[in-house]
Amino acid sequence: MSSNAEQGMKVFVERFRRVVEEVSKVIVGNRDVIEHVLTCLLVRGHVLLEGIPGVGKTKLVHTLADATDLAFSRIQFTPDLMPGDIIGSNIVRETDDGKKSFEFQRGPVFANMLLADEINRATPKTQSALLEAMQENSVSAGGSTHKLDQPFFVLATQNPIEMEGTYPLPEAQMDRFLFKLRLNFPAADELLTIVDRTTQQDDITSQHVIGKKEVLEMREVARAVPVAKPVMEYAIALALATHPESAQGHDLSKKYVRFGSSPRGVQSLVLGAKVNALLNNRFYVSGEDIKAVVLPALRHRVLLNFEAEAERVESDFILGEIIKSVSMPAV
Repeated sequence: MSSNAEQGMKVFVERFRRVVEEVSKVIVGNRDVIEHVLTCLLVRGHVLLEGIPGVGKTKLVHTLADATDLAFSRIQFTPDLMPGDIIGSNIVRETDDGKKSFEFQRGPVFANMLLADEINRATPKTQSALLEAMQENSVSAGGSTHKLDQPFFVLATQNPIEMEGTYPLPEAQMDRFLFKLRLNFPAADELLTIVDRTTQQDDITSQHVIGKKEVLEMREVARAVPVAKPVMEYAIALALATHPESAQGHDLSKKYVRFGSSPRGVQSLVLGAKVNALLNNRFYVSGEDIKAVVLPALRHRVLLNFEAEAERVESDFILGEIIKSVSMPAV
């Protein structure tokens, strides 16, 4: 490894740890979730965050925006929300001499960090307004394309227990999220800390520890981590094992899965593994790095059939068995 790569890795890890520690001052527990959210930001991905009300989903992304000094915007998704409320729309402007012209009024999507709160409460038409922004980093309105400032990061939240009046995300949009993460209910000691912190006279807030320039530099370092062919083949084998129609499909996939992971799933495995390698002081990806991100990268890309729902078999269980069955490379 060259001296420049080694220095870049050290700086990356130091900045990453600094941000995680700063966010952890506000968010109690769920350190792995914080690390995975930051990982997605640094590899140009997006996050779908699932959890019951009150576990800190909104607070997490707001605190991360404060710690990284990025422009933050929040959209509360409701059934009456329209696409123009997200991306913006053309409005008529009148000059002093009486001339009228159309001018694009930017919507809240024009931010570095966008919180799409309770995304499954909006209609599919409104949900799809985010598709172009997430995939192309641009929005189209009135025949013009408007580029989004970098970095651009979407964190969407959804409530898994209150499904009445909601619109489940289409598979195409689910696939555009690099990771799907779950915020679990806090343990008793963590709940004690949360109540103690949030019932004092002054709220605990996070400070800026890095800025936009540092985030963009960290993105370049993460993308530059090399991946050997056997490791890439391991990621592909894991994805193929989720396909019921594939010769490499796992027995549980053939029994419980309707559709397996898309090619984006392999990309998610590799990108997430690159950051995991850096955090373990390696400038190369190993099989262990791929293994570490299988659940967040693939759980939302494995679509279960009716039999799985009837027997309450979850995608995490199937992926856990796939991890055990697929041989890991020596690299």
